[in-house]
Amino acid sequence: MSQNKRPDGRATSQLRPISIRLGVNKNADGSCFLEWGKNTVVATVNGPRPIFPKHLADQTKAVIDYKYRMACFSVSERKSPVPGKRDKEISLVSGHALEAAVMVEQFPNTVIDVNVLILSADAGTRVAALTAASLAAADAGLPMRGLVSAVAAGRANGELILDLNKEDEDTPDAVDMATAFLMPQRELVLLQMDGCVNKKDCSKILETALKGAEVVYELQKKALVEKYPMDGEIQ
Repeated sequence: MSQNKRPDGRATSQLRPISIRLGVNKNADGSCFLEWGKNTVVATVNGPRPIFPKHLADQTKAVIDYKYRMACFSVSERKSPVPGKRDKEISLVSGHALEAAVMVEQFPNTVIDVNVLILSADAGTRVAALTAASLAAADAGLPMRGLVSAVAAGRANGELILDLNKEDEDTPDAVDMATAFLMPQRELVLLQMDGCVNKKDCSKILETALKGAEVVYELQKKALVEKYPMDGEIQ
């Protein structure tokens, strides 16, 4: 991967600045406010609680009801408040990814409500949202196998890059791969891609994404330790 500077001044392998605050919503069991470049996200988690109507219940595990939404003012042209196909698709795959981290089998016949609202958007909102949702679940005290650390990688202007912004996504040869890993196990739990790429570059992009996810994971751990100081170290 080249170290050439991108239009925003970052190296090709560099993430945008990320800041995290936990426990921002006192009406939720767990919450997280995350700023990732120009993306701003708030995630809340409530539950587990009894599920209604009861025919939606799963006798073997809790149902994760993940809702991804973009505020009307999150983009330059006002977005409809009605969830579109993209919102529903992201909600579905993100919920499955988060389920890999939460020990849902401990709470049969219940639902865990996860609500993520994008307040401002500049590409990579689904990975920012999932990263925040994982932290909100941890803040809620849910038993978890690890954290979901999400990041996008891809190609722009002929170079393989980490953490695409809107300018990168708009290049003619853009490839945008959204990934999420269960950490520290490094287990891939989400992969979606826009654009075309050969097998060799696909592997390189995935390797780049994993390196980025490791950085995100360290920031997640730091945020948790700052709010919940402990003698031991989070692995």
